[in-house]
Amino acid sequence: MTVLLIVAALVVIFALITGIRIVPQAKVMVIERLGKFHSVAHSGLNILIPFLDSPRPIEMRTGNRFMRSAMVDLREQVMGFETVQVITHDNVTMEVGSVIYYQIVDPAKALYQIENLAMAIEQLTMTNLRNIMGGLTLDQTLTSRETVNTKLRMVLDDATEKWGVKVTRVELREIEPPGAIKEAMAKQMTAERERRAEVTKAEGDKSAAILQAEGEKISRILRAEAERDAEVARAEGHKRAVVLEAEAKAEATRLVFEAVHSGRATPEVLALRYLETLQELGKGNNKVFVPYEASAALGSVGMLKELFNKEGDATSSPPQQGRPASNLGDQTIRVQKQPAPIPVRRGPPIPQDE
Repeated sequence: MTVLLIVAALVVIFALITGIRIVPQAKVMVIERLGKFHSVAHSGLNILIPFLDSPRPIEMRTGNRFMRSAMVDLREQVMGFETVQVITHDNVTMEVGSVIYYQIVDPAKALYQIENLAMAIEQLTMTNLRNIMGGLTLDQTLTSRETVNTKLRMVLDDATEKWGVKVTRVELREIEPPGAIKEAMAKQMTAERERRAEVTKAEGDKSAAILQAEGEKISRILRAEAERDAEVARAEGHKRAVVLEAEAKAEATRLVFEAVHSGRATPEVLALRYLETLQELGKGNNKVFVPYEASAALGSVGMLKELFNKEGDATSSPPQQGRPASNLGDQTIRVQKQPAPIPVRRGPPIPQDE
């Protein structure tokens, strides 16, 4: 009896241990009763009937290993795949690695609709990745990663919906073209950068030439304006000088005229001054032709004839062909009648002898 009681006690203890299950947060347990789906045990304390109820294990992938567990994790999970060889539309072979993020939304479907959920997702991802990459060229695969991610996520989400799985995100981890393609791409990139450098340099030279031409244009314009202003200033200065000179001559003539009239100079003095002026004009080998109108003023020379004879400094000779002449030292003064006398600004008329 004691042995039976001990055995009974052990069975009760085992039943209690196996019948009481505590499920962690964000995990569930699929319960089968007599080999048939019965219920889903959620997080917390759950009591199972011993020998009738049992959890259904699920096989999940952790890293590169597949592990069986009685708990189904409802959190978003990540599954990374090794690189696989794909062929693009332009027959370029490359290796592509991808990462998928998924979440189990229906544990019962994840256990009963597919035998191995992790392997199914892996094979489905690789197959659709090859299909999508095969429809793109090399350049498109390198520049359209977002398009590839979107297409692959939509395909996987539609395929895994009946398995109770929601694919939230798919990313291409790496794209490795062959070595020859990498070398060609590097050369192309170098050539493109050199072309951009040449274009940039040409644009810089063009801008510099334009700026230099504009600078020369502005410089010439400013220089021309400066020369014009200088010419105007010189012309105004010359005009002012001429005006002042004319005013000075006019003032001098006026003063001489007033002095002559106020001093009451005799004809002899005027004739002497006139001869001195002619002597100054006739210095050297120059010949001075006096207009016909001035011949009347020379009539006063006869009045000084006696004075010159006494001193012996000048001699007189009879005029030739109606032209009076007078020799004073080495200077010769001739009076010639001209039909068009040269305009000469003269002072007051010299009085003649009666």
